[in-house]
Amino acid sequence: MEQLYDIFNIKLRGISLKYKRFLFGKIDWSNRLISLLGARGTGKTTLILQHIKEQFKQPGNLILYVDVNHPYFSQHTILELADTFYKKGGKFLFLDEIHKYYNWSTEIKQVYDTYFDLNIVFTGSSVIEILKGEADLSRRVVSYLLPGLSFREYLELDKEFVFEPFNLQTILSDHREISNIITQKIRPLEFFQDYLRFGYYPFFVEGKAVYLEKLLNTINLILEVDVPAAKNIDLISIKKMKKLLSVISTSVPFKPNTHKLSVMIEVSRLSLVQFFYLLENAQLLNLLHTSTHGVQSLGKPEKIYLNNPNLMYALAPNMADVGTIRETFFFNQTKHTHLIQLPEKGDFLVDQTLIFEVGGKNKSMKQISNLENAWVVADEIEYGFEKKIPLWMFGFQY
Repeated sequence: MEQLYDIFNIKLRGISLKYKRFLFGKIDWSNRLISLLGARGTGKTTLILQHIKEQFKQPGNLILYVDVNHPYFSQHTILELADTFYKKGGKFLFLDEIHKYYNWSTEIKQVYDTYFDLNIVFTGSSVIEILKGEADLSRRVVSYLLPGLSFREYLELDKEFVFEPFNLQTILSDHREISNIITQKIRPLEFFQDYLRFGYYPFFVEGKAVYLEKLLNTINLILEVDVPAAKNIDLISIKKMKKLLSVISTSVPFKPNTHKLSVMIEVSRLSLVQFFYLLENAQLLNLLHTSTHGVQSLGKPEKIYLNNPNLMYALAPNMADVGTIRETFFFNQTKHTHLIQLPEKGDFLVDQTLIFEVGGKNKSMKQISNLENAWVVADEIEYGFEKKIPLWMFGFQY
């Protein structure tokens, strides 16, 4: 266990507090059981280490951060670790990459129920299902999802331009004023294309020249390591999911024909639909349903997008259609705090009341002219007018 403390202290010394993700200040760290979920590469580990470094100047024996992929767990359990840690005066236990530990939910439940003054924070793949399985943690855990960087966060991390976020209603009502605020400091379109190519995952700071290569490696690790660890999926199914992702990436927004696609991928239609949702939970796809489709039901989606524009440039760089990139960006940046569906007219229905048509700078209101709560979201403009709003501005929502 001494080695675990040594590794923790080494990692902590290398953590900078200069830049923090938007979620940092939104987590209520006083809860006894917290989960921080998200796709690989979004910064979960950095976030919890930043919290430790800022909150606890001299952690001592009170705090322990552990990556559960460490060889220690080949001979010891989380229960054993928690018991030893607690008896030595431990109060705050941080468990990283929990999805790689077999039977994790049962053991965390036992630790939570046994050590009443022990606080537990764990990170894991967004694929894991906290509310299902042998141990239902729904009454115990407070869960947070960390997405990739917003356009606003990218500007702060890469360019050191600091702006406050704007919620959707403020963008709709005050977009002219917001443009005035932003353009006093920067020309947003100067940086927008770079963000679409390599700004969603924070590891772009390690080098933009190798970013897409690293992103492809990250996608493979999500499919080959994180998904099987969380969902007990076999290698054959993983290969079929890779093939499915490849097919979708060359034709997004993809309108699935489940019969033809199931024959192509060589799976049943039921398995195909399950693959859709598994890839969505893995933060590789975004699924769009009509407003009449039950939000929680596992029916066939009407349209399928890659999760974010960076994935388009990584998986199909020669097939990255500009119209699809725009729609993918809007969907990705808005879905974290809003319900997104497919309307009868327009591209996106938000919260069952607001309709958005996404396009280039010359996009008109023609397709949605008879709709009351409808807006055009236009690329390549700094300022909007009335119900026409710049696309880049929707990247300031978090």
